[in-house]
Amino acid sequence: MSLMYQAFGFGPQVSMVAPSTCKLTEEKRKQLCGLLGNVELTPLASSLTEEQRKQLCGLLGNVELTLLYKASVHGYQASAFHQRCDRQGPTLLVAYNHSGYIFGGYTSVDYTQSGQYITDEEAFLFSFQGKIPVCIKMNSGYNARVDDGGGPNFGQQVYFCYNNQPVRYNTGASAFTVNPTTMYGNDTRLSEFEVYKVEQICAVSSEEKPWRNVLWKAERKDKLMEMIRNYKPLVTSVSRVRILMIGPVGAGKSSFFNSINSIFMGRITSKAMSGSAGTSLTTQFRTYPVKDGREGKPLPFVLCDTMGLEEQTGAGLDIEDISSILQGRVHDRYKFNPTEPFQPDEQKASKPASLQEKIHCVVYVIDATKISLMSDKLQEKLASVRRKVNSLGIAQIVLMTKVDEACPLVEKDLYKIYLSPYIKSKVQEVSSRLGVPVSCVLPVKNYSQELELELNCDVLLLTALQQMLNFADDYLDDICPLEDKPK
Repeated sequence: MSLMYQAFGFGPQVSMVAPSTCKLTEEKRKQLCGLLGNVELTPLASSLTEEQRKQLCGLLGNVELTLLYKASVHGYQASAFHQRCDRQGPTLLVAYNHSGYIFGGYTSVDYTQSGQYITDEEAFLFSFQGKIPVCIKMNSGYNARVDDGGGPNFGQQVYFCYNNQPVRYNTGASAFTVNPTTMYGNDTRLSEFEVYKVEQICAVSSEEKPWRNVLWKAERKDKLMEMIRNYKPLVTSVSRVRILMIGPVGAGKSSFFNSINSIFMGRITSKAMSGSAGTSLTTQFRTYPVKDGREGKPLPFVLCDTMGLEEQTGAGLDIEDISSILQGRVHDRYKFNPTEPFQPDEQKASKPASLQEKIHCVVYVIDATKISLMSDKLQEKLASVRRKVNSLGIAQIVLMTKVDEACPLVEKDLYKIYLSPYIKSKVQEVSSRLGVPVSCVLPVKNYSQELELELNCDVLLLTALQQMLNFADDYLDDICPLEDKPK
């Protein structure tokens, strides 16, 4: 990040911009002071910590941030902002308020005071929720901003330095879905305001190493599909392993099944009901076998879908229902009643379910865009489920969905998912919140708006499914005697 120096002394003030690669030695600093007279050079420092800067760079890719404008030095006037930020290319705006919140926005299109409405699909808002910035993408069908001579704005909804004052102003428009309480604590008074020039260092450095290795090739996809087709459960009494999907409403449980089904059908499918809603779209317990093509045989696994978890008591999936599902007592298409847990009939209750009917692997499905916003109540519900699953010794995995919505870098190119420090930080946060090893957290992108299959998406999804089958085998290996295993 380059430094801007402000000279203070008996003469006029002088500003100098040092290149990002420049390191001013003490001797050179003294020589420059000698040229200017009795002055002291003081760096114009960023208010971001190094960790915060890294987190924001992780949202944008392999970039360098150069401080262009600092309101406490240059003034909160729109003219001062435009003097230093116009025609600078992509910029990142960072605001700080008196309540300690850090938030802002990114635009990839220059400020030019053209008076035009700007379309910018890469624009987004962000807000630090704890140590992690949460990305808020623009809703479809809206302009990113109006390029006028006023202070910077996003979606003609969120204005900074409004009327040349150190304030943030929200018009209540709908370009961005903003919660003022979580984004900036309902405090519109700015204590500082900065704008950074965003420059790509390079596409992907040859020295840049992914934090997980994935072979992004068609041969890898074909090999994964063949391994899954030929998979046989470790125990002869189990013909198909049962994988239970558990997660909050809208996290993508049903979409994961649809995505896996699409890969083996060779086209986009939508067998399970999925979408976005305030309450769970899944109201029944469903067991979804997957066929190897339209006329193919059933594959050796079943994906089990449940009602979504919700914060409120008496809403969403009940913990006791999960216990019954794990033990194989709930039949396909059983309709959940959040106010009354599942009650098996007496005849079935007296007879334990077979190993074939039980759950062999549990998958927690978590939305990457909502990890930092997870409430204490929902986290405690997940912890209760984890305790129950642990008591039965069932293998567990976390599926982190919507990675493209969480990180603009990954949205541009899914291949960069394991080059993104932001996604890595999200994986670590999920691991910490749910109490599972980092190696058990698998980031994926479900099919949602695509009309055709995509190789990188398929590789991630199939890799996750293969790991689920491996974990199911670990569970079967642990609970079954040797004589029940194939020779």
